[in-house]
Parts: sequence; C-alpha cells; structure tokens
Amino acid sequence: MLAILVRITGDLGLAEEVVQEALVVALTRWPTAGVPDDPRAWVITTARNLAIDRIRRRRRFDERSRVLGELASLRAPANPEEAMGAYPDERLRLLFTCCHPALDAPSRVALTLRTVGGLTSDEIARAFLVSRTTMQQRLVRAKKKIAAAGIPYAVPDPAHLEERLSGVLAVVYLIFNEGYGPTAGDEGLRVDLAEEAIHLGRVLHGLRPDNREVAGLLALMLLQHARRDARFHDGEVVLLEEQDRSQWDGAAIAEGRRLAAFGVEGRPGPYALQAAIAAVHAEATTYEATDWAQIELLYRHLRARVPSPVVALNHAVAIAMAHGDAAGLAVLESLEGELAGHHLFHCARGALWMRSGSPERAREAYASALETVGNGPERRFVERRLAALAV
Repeated sequence: MLAILVRITGDLGLAEEVVQEALVVALTRWPTAGVPDDPRAWVITTARNLAIDRIRRRRRFDERSRVLGELASLRAPANPEEAMGAYPDERLRLLFTCCHPALDAPSRVALTLRTVGGLTSDEIARAFLVSRTTMQQRLVRAKKKIAAAGIPYAVPDPAHLEERLSGVLAVVYLIFNEGYGPTAGDEGLRVDLAEEAIHLGRVLHGLRPDNREVAGLLALMLLQHARRDARFHDGEVVLLEEQDRSQWDGAAIAEGRRLAAFGVEGRPGPYALQAAIAAVHAEATTYEATDWAQIELLYRHLRARVPSPVVALNHAVAIAMAHGDAAGLAVLESLEGELAGHHLFHCARGALWMRSGSPERAREAYASALETVGNGPERRFVERRLAALAV
C-alpha cells in the first residue's frame, strides 16, 4: 500500500503519513461498520483521499493541480495488485528508490529497513548503535534528499541496473539478518522480516536470473531459513549441533542448493560463497558428518573477498572445527580489538575455551557476551552457559 501511494504521490513522506492515517481510520471504523470486502483497496482509497486533502492545503497551485489530477485517477481496484504497474512487485520500485546512490550508504540501509522492512525507528537505531532521535533525523534527511534531488520512483534502466544492484542486495540481506538476529526484544526470529527479504530476493532473481550474486543471495537466505523450525525450542536458542535435522525444510534446501551451485560457478562473489557454505551444512546428515575442511576453505576465499571482522570470526570457528581449538582461538584472540563489543565474538571464545578445557576463561568470555547481547533468547542462552560453568 505504501509503495502504491509513493508511486502516485511521488512523495515518500506524504505517502507514509496518509497510509498510517488510513490504517488508524480503519481501526476506528471497522469494529462497528465491519471489515470491507477488499480491505487493502479500502485503505488505498482512504489514503488517496487523505493525500488529496493534504495536497489541497499546499501553496504551489500548479504542482498541486498536477498531483491532484494523478491522485483522482487512482480508484479502488477490484484487485489492488492491478495498481502495481509493470513490475512483479511494486516494492521493487520503492527498494531501488531507497537505495539510490545519491543517498549515503547508512541512509540507504536505514530508509529501506524503515519503508520496505517495516522496522521502527527504535529498532533501526539499535541496529546502528545510535539514539532514536539521531535515527529519526537521518530518516527525515533521507526523505528530503529524495524529494529535493528528484530521485525517480523507478527501477533503473538496464544500463544502470548492474551498478545499483549490489547496494540493493546488501540491504535485502540486512533485512533478512534483522529477521534472524533482532537487535533487541524477546523474539529470536522475526519470520515476517525473513520472508519479506526472501520474497524480495525472488523478485530480484526474476529480474536478473543470469546474475550469480542474486542467485547466491537467494540461495543463502533459503538455506538459512530452511532451518527455522529447528533453531528455537520453547523460545530458547538451539545450537546447530543440537538441532533436529528432520525439522529442516527439504524443499527449501533443494532449491537453495540448486541456486548455490549456479552462483558458485566461475569466480564466485561473497553471497555465492556464503551460500556454498550454507549448502555444505545442509548436505550433512549429522553435525559430526559436516565437511569442516570444505567450509574452512570456502571461508578462506570469502575472507579474501570480504576482509571484515565478522567474516574473520566465522572463519576462526571453521578453523577450530577443521584444525583444532588452539588454531581457532589464535585467530579469535587477534580479533578482540575489532569485535570486543560483539556478543557473538565472546560466545565463540567461550565455546572454544569450554571445548579446550579452560572453564575459567570460558566464564570470562560468556560474562563479556552478557554485557553486549540485546536479544532475549540469546541473552538466556548466555545465562544458561554461565550457569552451567558455575556448577
């Protein structure tokens, strides 16, 4: 609904306001008047009428008249999907608008998480480690930049699509990661965000079926999401080695492996390499049967392509599994300066110190993790580890 109103008004801020107001009107009227036969069409029409009222109050008559004419042409369709234009999902236009290169990278990510992913300002602020006020100001500036620069609400033409695609893929994966690692709250998994990201990945793959990184990203998300039913039990985190693999989604794994095989051909990019790693995990019938040597090799290639501390952290764990705890710990300790505020770093250290028979060091690591973790299920996991080490 937001995407449709943005296309019609050309004003992201106005579209957000009128859609929210229309939803408030719906919550007020529907309990007594009843839910309309087509609720989405009702909200679109109500939002359109609210937008007309707003625009009528603006000063610039010529511009006001043009937009009013466009708004008046939007009627409630029998099927709102008919109002979505030529692309298979109107959100694709919104996604490319939010990821326009005229915006700086943090603003692109924040605006997409807000408008496409549906995260609140508080959630995005926690993800960026800034205050709510700072994030709200950043979002307002980004919307003003879109309006002032005349950034088109459109998917770029083929000549410019490739240069924009990498930024869009990065944001889609960030939405997926927020689904699997909410920055705060008591949810270990936000299925709505994860499935929204997968849906957008499918739309992008339909747009560029020949692009191996697009296929790699979709494969990666499918393979990770295939394990969703086994990742938590009674709201608690279940580690990979303890998961019931019979709960994994075989159809999603098969599709993910097929896409991953295509993505990894030639000189694979970062998403294709991560998908290949996820495929190796998915292929193992048991945790003990995992081909850690292959995973370590893939992480080595990934680290060469993406020399980030988080990739190095995952590589260190793979080194420990393939070549021994001491080798993995040596790499981990070298990352402390960059990852001291990352709870997964301390959890990895704690797990390896436990395996290597150093409970005191493991307790110190998990205590540091407890200071930095924000997600409820992950916090309870760390607390259980500390309690077990206190025995």
